[in-house]
Amino acid sequence: QVQLVESGGGLVQPGGSLRLSCVASGFAFSDSYMTWGRRAPGKGMEWVARISGDGDSTFIATPVVGRFTISRDNAKNALYLQMNSLKPEDTAVYFCVKGRARPGVIPPRSDWGQGTQVIVSS
Repeated sequence: QVQLVESGGGLVQPGGSLRLSCVASGFAFSDSYMTWGRRAPGKGMEWVARISGDGDSTFIATPVVGRFTISRDNAKNALYLQMNSLKPEDTAVYFCVKGRARPGVIPPRSDWGQGTQVIVSS
């Protein structure tokens, strides 16, 4: 079955950087769109970045454009989210999701990782 394991979250000061990683197994990773989503305290799910299976097509949501970069290494079955210039409003649980998630299109919960907490605070 699909297994997605995120890592790299933590506490960081405003303006700092973090790199999230997600290791995938149980499916054809290189054939799959992948998405990073986040859920901030008291808010709904926000899809922040997507990447095609071959890595040639990416989408970055407006709130994080210019600060976040999504990438993947298909040889390692790994997905990454480089987060720079972090702001307190980036505080959330970040999820690695199999599929092309976007508003109105939500992959099944079985295709999500367990999430990794990011806290941006001084």
